[in-house]
Amino acid sequence: MTEPDRPQIYLITPPELDLEVFPDRLAALLDATEIACVRLALSSRDEDHIARAADALRAVAHARDVALVIEAHVLMVARLGLDGVHLTDGARSVRKVRKDLGSDAIVGAFCGISRHEGMNAGEAGADYVAFGPVGETPLGDGSRVAFDLFDWWSQVIEVPVVAEGALTADLVAQYGPVTDFLGLGPELWSAPDPVAALKALLAALD
Repeated sequence: MTEPDRPQIYLITPPELDLEVFPDRLAALLDATEIACVRLALSSRDEDHIARAADALRAVAHARDVALVIEAHVLMVARLGLDGVHLTDGARSVRKVRKDLGSDAIVGAFCGISRHEGMNAGEAGADYVAFGPVGETPLGDGSRVAFDLFDWWSQVIEVPVVAEGALTADLVAQYGPVTDFLGLGPELWSAPDPVAALKALLAALD
């Protein structure tokens, strides 16, 4: 059996961003390390703010041939020239969104810790399925996705899988061989130097 491929990096933005500063921080990360995709994951419900953030980050990402998807806001994908959407309700709306956005758009689905939900999302047409949190976090109800889910998925299911949520160097080393993408965000943005923080996490794969 061959060694599993090294997982790609899937970058998740902070829920709030300063557009005077963040595009440059993102650009520095994209220039330092190969990034597969960026997810715009804002907590804001302000349409204008989301659109301005999307415009700024799209310019940075697309200049480097990196895809930019937006969390939840399906109707903004085509309007803002984005590459797709990251759905947060499991498999529920994957089939409809796939039909609405067409075959070229990226449609991803976050499925929490549910293998069943993940399988349904894949069958409905999701390009990738995300599970998490992988690590310990005070957010949510304390549930963590089991390593066994990723281990099984990597052997049985062809749909790419993302491991995200409170990743540490130890967890990166453990989950790296059984996941296609590592979803990283808070682990990097909370650090004084996100580039150094990412390199430290990725060193665990070597």
